[in-house]
Amino acid sequence: MTPPTPRFSEFFAGAGMVRAALSDGWDLAFANDIDAGKCAAYAENWGADGLICGDIAALDPALLQQPIDLYWASSPCQDLSLAGHRSGLAGARSSTFFAWIEHVRAARAGGFAPGILAFENVTGLLSSHGGRDFQAVVDAFAACGYRCGAMEIDARHFLPQSRPRVFVIAVRDDLDLPAGLTQDAPSGTFHTDRIRAAHAALPRKLAQRWIWWTLPDPARPNAALADLIDTAAPDVMTPTSLDRLLSLMTAPHRARVQDAVDAGGLHVGTVYKRGRPDGLGQTVQRAEVRFDGIAGCLRTPGGGSSRQTVLIVRDGTVTARLLSTREAARLMGLPDSYRLPARFNDAYRLSGDGVAVPVVRHLDTHIFQPLIRHTRRIRSAA
Repeated sequence: MTPPTPRFSEFFAGAGMVRAALSDGWDLAFANDIDAGKCAAYAENWGADGLICGDIAALDPALLQQPIDLYWASSPCQDLSLAGHRSGLAGARSSTFFAWIEHVRAARAGGFAPGILAFENVTGLLSSHGGRDFQAVVDAFAACGYRCGAMEIDARHFLPQSRPRVFVIAVRDDLDLPAGLTQDAPSGTFHTDRIRAAHAALPRKLAQRWIWWTLPDPARPNAALADLIDTAAPDVMTPTSLDRLLSLMTAPHRARVQDAVDAGGLHVGTVYKRGRPDGLGQTVQRAEVRFDGIAGCLRTPGGGSSRQTVLIVRDGTVTARLLSTREAARLMGLPDSYRLPARFNDAYRLSGDGVAVPVVRHLDTHIFQPLIRHTRRIRSAA
C-alpha cells in the first residue's frame, strides 16, 4: 500500500539539511550518519526517531524493505574535492558511495526500489580521474535500473555563498516522466559547460539513458550577505592580527579594501587564506577578500585557513573577525531556530559538510514533487 505522504531516507545525513528542506511535504523513513557529533545535532533538532548512527555499510538490510520514494545521499567529498588529494571514488571516504549503491541494489532485489535517487557531491566529481569517476556513478545507477541526469547548481543563486555542487537525479526505469519535467537538449543555468562535457564523455550506452532535467532559476532574488552577518558583533581581531591579515593580501586585494574605505558607509566582505605560488617555486599564504556580496564556499574547519574571516568596513574603519557558526548556518539556509553544537569546530563542520537547504527545496518543488504526483495519478488510474 502506498503511504499518503511521500517518504524519504537521508543517507550521510549530517546536520539534517535535507530534512530541513523536505520537512513540510515528506515523512522520514530513516536517516543515517557515522559521525556521533552530527548524529547528536540531528537528534537535538529533529528527534532521535528514525536516526541510525553508524557505518552505512553496517545498516540492517531490513530497513530497505519498506516503501520509500526517495533516497538522498550526500556522500563524503574529500577524495573528489579540488582541495583534497583527488583519490576519487576509490578513496577511503568517497568510496562510501558504493556502500550506498549496495543498499539500492538490496532494496531493488526486495521489490522496494525507490522511485527517485538523489546524489550530491563536489564539482570535482565531473573531472576526477579524467571523468571516469563520474562515469562510474552513472553506470552504477544504470546497473540498478535507473536513468539519470546531472546539474551543477551553485548555492549563490539562492544564498549569498559561492557553493557549486553536482546533483545527480535518477529515476527508476519503469516510471513515466511527466511532460515538461525533461527537455531534449541541455539549456538553462544549471546545465553548465562542465555538465555538458561530462555527458559528452559518457559511453553511448550510458548517454542514451541520460535525462536533461528541466529546472528553472529561482524566482526570488538572492539574499544579501550583509543581512546575514552580525555587523555589530564585538568579537573583532586585535589591531596586530588585522595588520597581519592585511599584510597577506596582494596589491589588488588591498586595493579592494581601500576602495571600501574611500567609499564610506558600510561594506561587508569575506576573506579566505589560501596557498598561492609565488613565482619562485614556493607556495605562500595569501589572504583574498571579496566585496561582491557573496561569501566564499564554506569548508570544514581543518585549520585556520579553512575558516572564513568577515571584514567589515564602516565609515572608513576596518574590523575583522571569524565568521560565526550562526552566520555559517545562515549561509546554508538554516533558520536561527536551528540548534548548533556549542563547540565552534563542531558547529562549523556541520555547515561546511552540508547541502544548501533552498537548493534541495528547489529540486523538490520542480522535480521530486511533480514526479511523485504524476506517478501516483497513474497508479490511481490503473
